[in-house]
Amino acid sequence: MGDPADEEARATGTNEATEADGTDRDLDPASPDPDARLVHEPDCRRCPALADARTCIAWGNGPRDADVLVVGEAPGAGDPAADRWRGGNHTGLAYTSRHSGRRVRRLLAAVGHADAFYTNAVRCFPPDGTGSNREPTPEERANCRPFLRRDVETVDPAVVVATGRHATASLLAFDDRTLDGFLERVLEPFRVESLGTAVVPILHPSYQAVWRSRLGYDEAGYREALREVLEEFV
Repeated sequence: MGDPADEEARATGTNEATEADGTDRDLDPASPDPDARLVHEPDCRRCPALADARTCIAWGNGPRDADVLVVGEAPGAGDPAADRWRGGNHTGLAYTSRHSGRRVRRLLAAVGHADAFYTNAVRCFPPDGTGSNREPTPEERANCRPFLRRDVETVDPAVVVATGRHATASLLAFDDRTLDGFLERVLEPFRVESLGTAVVPILHPSYQAVWRSRLGYDEAGYREALREVLEEFV
């Protein structure tokens, strides 16, 4: 089952790219330095199907002493022809797609954390057979979990930000916990004891415009609420 925000966006034809909220008029965040990748296993083939389908492994990237570490689900197919935001499947850097990557980096910069570290629960593009991406399997998540643990241990952030339902569920899995309902957890911190860190779930960046109002926020209010929650840890 996919993220409910994704499902509604597909049904209504609405996503952050088509929202008239001014987000695309904001300045783009800086592109990450390719040398900032945190590579754990250069030619990983733990998931043969993903290894055969990927162009690059999308590794975590950013300052090793970042206060905030951002976790997504997995890279999308990306756009190899794009001038900057080609996506982790082509850049080898997590969160470098035009929609999710650009938006979440812009959001974190707006709340004072332009120097966050970005990574994914699964490092390789999981293809659905039609050129798009599917939800990673439990085995794929488990195979990549040691890499996510190493990211957290290396950066040792004050707080982890989980972007969307699947990223939140991947973090809960470290404590053998499952996610029952997501929206009520948005901006509500919890601890992952086996990682020794706090986690703040946020809406998936590509579809946050669909769900913000249902949580009682406009864009400015949502950003301010996130800023206030992160200030509890940083």
